[in-house]
Amino acid sequence: MTRLAILADLHANLAATLAVHADIQRRGISEIWVLGDLVGKGPRPREVLEWTQAYATRVIQGNWDARVAGATHRPQDLWPRSKLTPEQLSYLGELPYGIEEQFGGAWWRFVHASSHGLFHRLYPHSSLADQLEAFTPNPRFNLTRHADALVYADVHEALLLDVEGRPLINCGSVGNPLDSTLPCYLILEFQGGSPAHSATFVRLTYDRAEEISAAEASGMPFTREYVTELLTGAYQKRRARTGE
Repeated sequence: MTRLAILADLHANLAATLAVHADIQRRGISEIWVLGDLVGKGPRPREVLEWTQAYATRVIQGNWDARVAGATHRPQDLWPRSKLTPEQLSYLGELPYGIEEQFGGAWWRFVHASSHGLFHRLYPHSSLADQLEAFTPNPRFNLTRHADALVYADVHEALLLDVEGRPLINCGSVGNPLDSTLPCYLILEFQGGSPAHSATFVRLTYDRAEEISAAEASGMPFTREYVTELLTGAYQKRRARTGE
């Protein structure tokens, strides 16, 4: 049996990341795949990036990873950028776009936001045409297969949809959930050569007060909005004269 722990949107929330890691260890899962957004928003980008490098077996790039690595220059990009070494920024900037692997005779695709760009969002309410397009090849990002299943992140909302017979799965967010206040990750299980799979969402509590204290002591921008999101699960837009 192949068992994968699928994590995403850690967002520099070390307390939530460590809680999820402890749960994965209790379950005896050794394969940890991180679908992007290691950094941004939260107070401890260096620590979460170091955790990812130490424990994740596969990692892809998220939109915040690209922004912090140099794609944009908003205040919320510059602060975590200042906390990372040039080598760590290079690591974020060079992460691959996606993963395509075959399990049980089916091709599974793993991306952060969608199959058509880091800043192209795929929502539960996106049109059927947009959802179907997410399974098609996109050689620009080295996505060469017609996917039979798609796992993604970005919108911070766990979901499992059937798109004309193809699973469309969002693994939820570890560090910044916006459909709950509890961190969420996904366990995928594949049994040998069987075409069957199982998908399990896991939610758990963590030391939110410790994370909030770290944020308030960090000097990072938009602390109030970040804390509000942790406490309520309600998205607070971050606006500045240099952009959103």
